[in-house]
Amino acid sequence: MDKDFAARRRRDLIVAAILAMLAALAPLFVKDVYVQNIMVLTLMYAALAQSWNILSGYCGQISLGHALYFGLGAYTTALMYMKFGVLPWFGMLSGGVLSALIAMALGYPCFRLRGHYFVIATIVIAETALLLFQNWDWAGAALGIDIPIRHDSWLTFQFTRSKLPYFYFALVLACVAWVVTWWLEDSKWGYWWRAVKDNPEAAESLGVVVFNSKMGAAAVSAFLTAIGGSFYAQFVSYIDPGSVMGFQFSLLMALPAVVGGIGTLWGPVLGAVILIPLTELTRSFIGGSGRGVDLIVYGSLIVFISLARPQGLIGLFSRAKKVPAR
Repeated sequence: MDKDFAARRRRDLIVAAILAMLAALAPLFVKDVYVQNIMVLTLMYAALAQSWNILSGYCGQISLGHALYFGLGAYTTALMYMKFGVLPWFGMLSGGVLSALIAMALGYPCFRLRGHYFVIATIVIAETALLLFQNWDWAGAALGIDIPIRHDSWLTFQFTRSKLPYFYFALVLACVAWVVTWWLEDSKWGYWWRAVKDNPEAAESLGVVVFNSKMGAAAVSAFLTAIGGSFYAQFVSYIDPGSVMGFQFSLLMALPAVVGGIGTLWGPVLGAVILIPLTELTRSFIGGSGRGVDLIVYGSLIVFISLARPQGLIGLFSRAKKVPAR
């Protein structure tokens, strides 16, 4: 392994550990419930963006239908708990496995499509699933599912008096998604995915099994996304098709990675730290007029960032490193 590359990976791991410890200490100084809520959502979307980045960033298969896996995770956990009394932890794992299997089943026909045809297919499949759940009476149809809160407990993963347990779980989820990506980046699969993204024909000529590479990326990405959906269901205690399978969730997973730097290790994290608080703050302070001013401000800032740094905000740090010392 190249010494500089090995040193960079060790440095990334050390920086991640330090940031995780600092984040874990943040609730000791932040007591405002509203700010804590923003912190939870930021960590959740950092994990989701990292999950989306595995398939779309590293493997190059742009998906705008990841809300399907997010919703499957949420519904699997909620339905297993409500209908059969299964603890959310088992529902969370079941939702992840189910989503991974469905991702591979859908990938069998869809990965034969390329470019914008694949993107359109992911949108159509996610919207079809949304319509199915809106008309599925057993799953609550359009009315959704209200998860009753009995008492605060890690066993049932329900808390009413404090958001801190959700914060720490979201932190662990974000760390797990980052570490998985960090590990895969230097694995055989990571090299295969980048080769497939750059030139599938050339990668195949060198022995890369392109189709299997895409299926593996889809399974890992869907599994982690579903875990995020399961967490969200427990966090809000109420879900309906529009609130967990809407197209906006697919966009909110993709935007942090794209703005931060698609196909990079730190891009999704940086994008989530900037975009999610921006989303919540603009909606809270200037979104009450009903005129969509918050959306105008939010959209304008995204356009400005995209024009200023097309390769993502992470490019600012890469550029700084390349400037020679004088």
